[in-house]
Amino acid sequence: MSNAIQDAKHQLRAQSRQVRKALGEDFQRQASAAICLHIESWPLFRASETVLTYMPMRGEVDLRPLLERHTYKRWLLPRILPEGRMNFHPYDPGHLIRHPYGMLEPAPDLPLVPVEHIQLALVPGLAFDRQGWRLGYGGGFFDRFLAGFTHGVSLGVTYHALLFDLLPHHQHDIPVQYLVTEEGLLRCSADKSEYANDRR
Repeated sequence: MSNAIQDAKHQLRAQSRQVRKALGEDFQRQASAAICLHIESWPLFRASETVLTYMPMRGEVDLRPLLERHTYKRWLLPRILPEGRMNFHPYDPGHLIRHPYGMLEPAPDLPLVPVEHIQLALVPGLAFDRQGWRLGYGGGFFDRFLAGFTHGVSLGVTYHALLFDLLPHHQHDIPVQYLVTEEGLLRCSADKSEYANDRR
């Protein structure tokens, strides 16, 4: 069963990359702007002081306008470690380095921030489904993070074209609690999810 799930994920990764590339840079830019607006209007975002985000790569949703417009928040970025974990550092545009995977990440000499400080995590992915299951790139970094992120709120970030009805997932995988696409915010659960501006 595990091999079947891995094979299905492999095929879906290739498919999702093609879908994302086909969206084109103009659409990606417009959709990213709309997604930023949805996040900004979300009460849980407004109430969160320490927010984990990411630097976009290869057509991912670009959330950098949020960092530029909300400088009063404590923004964190992940840094990938060789053993498959991530450390978290303050966002400092003058201290970013290029990871071999292609994204920018914090320099290792920046201060370390404990994961317990993160109130809201903006989680990238190749694709998500309406239950919150995530299709990553295969490294497992965010999977491990989500498994230990039990105190805060997780928001998956993707384009609507990469929102599936159901993705294959392992028993140990952890879904995100919310999703956002250019069409709005989505609250995820095991048996029901719908677009809504969640005010809780």
